[in-house]
Amino acid sequence: MTDPMEAVNAAMEAEFRLLDPAVRLSPTRMAELLHPDYRGCGTSGRIRDRDAIIEALASRDVSAQRPVTASRMQGTQLAPDVVHLTFDTETGAHRAHRSSLWRLTDEGWLLYFHQGTRCGGE
Repeated sequence: MTDPMEAVNAAMEAEFRLLDPAVRLSPTRMAELLHPDYRGCGTSGRIRDRDAIIEALASRDVSAQRPVTASRMQGTQLAPDVVHLTFDTETGAHRAHRSSLWRLTDEGWLLYFHQGTRCGGE
């Protein structure tokens, strides 16, 4: 069985890589971190699969990329191969509560599901 602290730390490291603008603009680097069955619900409410989110992020203008600040990240290992992370992000004036499910595969920890919910400054 995977050590819970190691599993949570590995998922957090992978989450921080996904928040890096250089990774978000690279379809190859994004694909390395997303599970083949990935689904996500963004703060807009739009549901995207793996290919759609990679395409959407890679098509953004480099000059429009803003740094993403993450805070209050915490995690729980739900099963030997599943970690749940919750955290908040801020990009300019845009704030969101976020929840991610990471699955351990032969390739390492991959993002399986993500949801973002817009929030105020609470």
